[in-house]
Amino acid sequence: MATAADVDAMRRAIRLAARGLGSTSPNPVVGCVILDASGQPVGAGYHQRAGGPHAEVHALREAGERARGGTAYVTLEPCNHTGRTGPCAQALIEAGISRVVYAVGDPNPQATGGGDTLRAAGIKAESGLLADEAEEGNIAWLTSVRLGRPYVLWKYAATLDGRIAAQDRSSRWITSPESRADVHRLRAEADAVVVGSGTARADDPHLAVRGIEGAVQPLRVVVDTDATAVRPGARVLDDAAPTLIAVAEDAETELPDVVRLPRAAQGLSVTALLEALHQRGIRSVLLEGGPTLAGAFVAAGVIDKVVGYLAPVLLGAGPAALADAGITTITEALRLDVTEAVRIGPDLRITATPKER
Repeated sequence: MATAADVDAMRRAIRLAARGLGSTSPNPVVGCVILDASGQPVGAGYHQRAGGPHAEVHALREAGERARGGTAYVTLEPCNHTGRTGPCAQALIEAGISRVVYAVGDPNPQATGGGDTLRAAGIKAESGLLADEAEEGNIAWLTSVRLGRPYVLWKYAATLDGRIAAQDRSSRWITSPESRADVHRLRAEADAVVVGSGTARADDPHLAVRGIEGAVQPLRVVVDTDATAVRPGARVLDDAAPTLIAVAEDAETELPDVVRLPRAAQGLSVTALLEALHQRGIRSVLLEGGPTLAGAFVAAGVIDKVVGYLAPVLLGAGPAALADAGITTITEALRLDVTEAVRIGPDLRITATPKER
């Protein structure tokens, strides 16, 4: 049975893991805390960037000889393979760790088995401590491994009556500076930011992260089916961040960095888009597109989380946040579980996940 010290150490490891959000892809975020044989903290670390040392290695380096006979708390099962770095299970064995507690088992078939390797070496290895909390913090990577597609977070900003723009299509600014700054946090945590041709035409968005020091810029993706929305000189084509334009297989374009995808009934195949992004190492997507693209993603059943910024504003007319999503009757409604509701400046940020997830 877990002790209070076990819980405290794992919770600290979960907080450490979160520091890697946005910089470790295509690898997971992982945190590690080491207590010595007497229960005193002697080492801690987190996975900081893909290709760099894993969390366990950082923690073991800090602990040094004090790790011998101690306990390692890791948010994800220690890896059991050699990639750009060595297997962490072996590093823990060589350091003389006597007990390893990990929150979530590794679903990656190439890396799993660390727990068994530790047990075979005589180390007491336990799993499941604070598993729900650790899984939520690493949900993007876990989803990508389990489903073979990027995790999708749909973000939108709207008035209290659900409008994303006025009747004349003006929309700057519905929400507050505080909410807009918070969106840059979401961008910094994502591997890719996706918008559609409507947003590209109306707003000429930049989509890069601003105001967050050290942020790794996400891939900017514009779904431009007929290759008519993104023109030379568009802000997404600057060198602030990488850009990918998704067009139909039969579209004519001379733009660089284009991926050609099959058409769907409306626009492009969402499934094919996510598959193409996954093949490029994208594990998390922030969907910032307008109502048409959002509707296509909802219809495809690939929305994993919704973050809505609601401003205390009423318009009464104008486009709604979500267009046709293939839902024709109330019994087909996509119902959500609200996981958080907080004030962001004068606005309300609501976070929810589909019940069917």
